[in-house]
Amino acid sequence: MGGGSHAGIDIMVNELLHSACSNDTYHHSNHSGKETQLKYHIVSTSTKGHGAIFTNLKDARDYMKKKPGAAYAVSDQMPERIAPQSKEPVIAESKVIVKNGTSEIIIYTDGSALNNPGPGGYGVVLMMDGNTMELSQGYKHTTNNRMEMMAVITALEKIGSTDRPVKIFSDSQYTINGITKGWAKSWKKRGWKKADGKPALNSDLWKSMLEVTKGYPNLTFQWVRGHAGDPGNERADDLANGAAHGGGLLDDVGYSD
Repeated sequence: MGGGSHAGIDIMVNELLHSACSNDTYHHSNHSGKETQLKYHIVSTSTKGHGAIFTNLKDARDYMKKKPGAAYAVSDQMPERIAPQSKEPVIAESKVIVKNGTSEIIIYTDGSALNNPGPGGYGVVLMMDGNTMELSQGYKHTTNNRMEMMAVITALEKIGSTDRPVKIFSDSQYTINGITKGWAKSWKKRGWKKADGKPALNSDLWKSMLEVTKGYPNLTFQWVRGHAGDPGNERADDLANGAAHGGGLLDDVGYSD
């Protein structure tokens, strides 16, 4: 573990870097020998910008266990400083320009829950009209399925009703099948009970999902295998995990054990 400090902040990395303040992109090889881009896992522990930076997610998670309330973010570039924690819990939202010249709106969604159930978060990568917007939020106690659903609902509510083609990529077959195979509609007809008479879980979110999808006549879903190298899925996963580990966690008011 290497260590150093800059401008009053603590910086810790687990690999040798040329400079703790450089914005250059570094690469490393994984166990298969394939070169992959180095990611920087940033943990903020105060509103004054104190914290640590790691190049290994496990090390970042171990550090956060010792720092209750710490906020987490991930970046492809070494940050010049650690961003101070927000005093108010907000939905993380960033916007960058990318090449996406089609009229189709592309959305990648993912959800995470530590120990499931446990602290969780959702991540959204939304590509529309040449822009990419990223959304994420963490919750104190929830499930993976709820965060997967919350990601889809949040993304659709963000863009608003439209007859443009909208394609959602998700690694949650539960979320996709609930809509495309009509599971949720069947549960609703039975008073939110499954065919075996048992309660259908997450009925509050399925109600929201059925309602919000009405505004998208050209909505399609595409299942994508998680952790298989798809850039959009991997980024949504980073956002979801970062939100789950971060500060400003909200109550998932619709969930009960």
